[in-house]
Amino acid sequence: MMDLSKYEFWFLTGSQYLYGEETLKEVRANSKKIAEALNSSGLPYKVVCKEILTDSDKILAQLNEANSSVNCAGVICWMHTFSPAKTWIKGLSVLKKPMLELNTQFNVEIPYDKIDMDFMNLNQSAHGDREFGFATSRMNIPRKVIAGHWSSKNVQDRISVWMRAAVAYIDGMDMTIVRFGDNMRDVAVTDGDKVEAMIKFGWSVQYYTVGDLVKYMSQVTDAEIDKLMKEYEDTYNIVYGDNKEYTISHIKEQAKTEIAIRAFLKDKNAKAFTNTFQDLYGMKQLPGLATQRLMADGYGFGAEGDWKLSALVRTIKVMGNGLKGGTSFMEDYTYHFEENNMMNLGAHMLEVCPSIAESKPNIEVHELGIGDKEAPARLVFNGQAGPALCTSIVEMKNRFRMSVNVVNAVKIEENKFPKLPVARVLWKPAPNLTTAAEAWILAGGGHHTVYSNAINVDYLTDYAEIAQIELLVIDENTKINEFRKEMRWNEAYWNMR
Repeated sequence: MMDLSKYEFWFLTGSQYLYGEETLKEVRANSKKIAEALNSSGLPYKVVCKEILTDSDKILAQLNEANSSVNCAGVICWMHTFSPAKTWIKGLSVLKKPMLELNTQFNVEIPYDKIDMDFMNLNQSAHGDREFGFATSRMNIPRKVIAGHWSSKNVQDRISVWMRAAVAYIDGMDMTIVRFGDNMRDVAVTDGDKVEAMIKFGWSVQYYTVGDLVKYMSQVTDAEIDKLMKEYEDTYNIVYGDNKEYTISHIKEQAKTEIAIRAFLKDKNAKAFTNTFQDLYGMKQLPGLATQRLMADGYGFGAEGDWKLSALVRTIKVMGNGLKGGTSFMEDYTYHFEENNMMNLGAHMLEVCPSIAESKPNIEVHELGIGDKEAPARLVFNGQAGPALCTSIVEMKNRFRMSVNVVNAVKIEENKFPKLPVARVLWKPAPNLTTAAEAWILAGGGHHTVYSNAINVDYLTDYAEIAQIELLVIDENTKINEFRKEMRWNEAYWNMR
């Protein structure tokens, strides 16, 4: 389901005719070599070297072509020689794709004993990129700026992070979110302005009744269920308990639900979905195992109708595609306030993605204790230990705000939670639980989060810049008084936009 192979980034080199055709030939050759080297460096997406750009009409045509290309996820702009930035203004004024300004040069070092005016005229990135930077700043264009030599691993790693953020943004511009039912009654943060979300992110939030899904469930065959049951047996540890027949029948109900939701989402060309235990009319169980497996395949999910979180789960899964670690829907459940060892227990009733599991998960069947429905099957596991982050996206009066907390998950000892039949993660927030919790609440961060140990804050910083949304980071440097000031400064900034 997570097929992102079509995406590519266009490498656009700026120059001008002032230096003559011989110089431009060398500019073309240098640009091609840089693009080839970047493609050989292990970047997650292909770099496509385009013809060098030397006048306003060509630049406008190239950037319009980038806008209309379904494969182009962004442009990397480099001014090899001195490229007068006024030639870029018409093109930049129409650009809709993410942009990276690469402040590099072809050579690594200054050739002290050979440098002459011919070399100076050709190698003017320090000159041209700053001219270009003035224009993009003057036009207030969102962009990433990376300075350094193109062969540097640090530069390549930073390009990789930006690429992943850009693809996540482009993926969102064509995202349909299926809502089975509405949001949980009287819950504030899961609601929001869907029109503004479509304007800002491209997210299309579509409502469907649970009955629409039930129709799909009625069409699932026993053969399809049996085939999926075999996959469950091969993939997970099934805990049958005292009544094997009872357990199997409840797991089969989740298999039927998974098959139906997959078919429904495919038919609607959807990348994310929500549901709520308050609206399950016609269903025997709240989707548990089904939802966990769909998330593992790259679908976004939000419980209780939380469509913004559902979209964010998908977005961060796109960023982390192919990286070590995983990404999951999450909820802060309860605190551990032991002095000098404070922690947060993250979990949910059912829906935690196995991409963050420490080891092979169990399939278990237990009563839900809420919603007045059958006991659903779910994957039960402990989360991986190590650095991670929790993030949410909420709607303020005049903007979307993304809050991020850097955390460190601790290893959960075996049988630590013998009576807790859900997937769970135990983490220590930075800088500490009390400061992190206070800052999160001051920021209005949601009670649902996306938990990821596949990416770090750099990815979300790039994404927030591309999407032009507010970003608040809670990390080891956070102090409440300074955090309050940052929010007030941000409020003033966003009110002026």
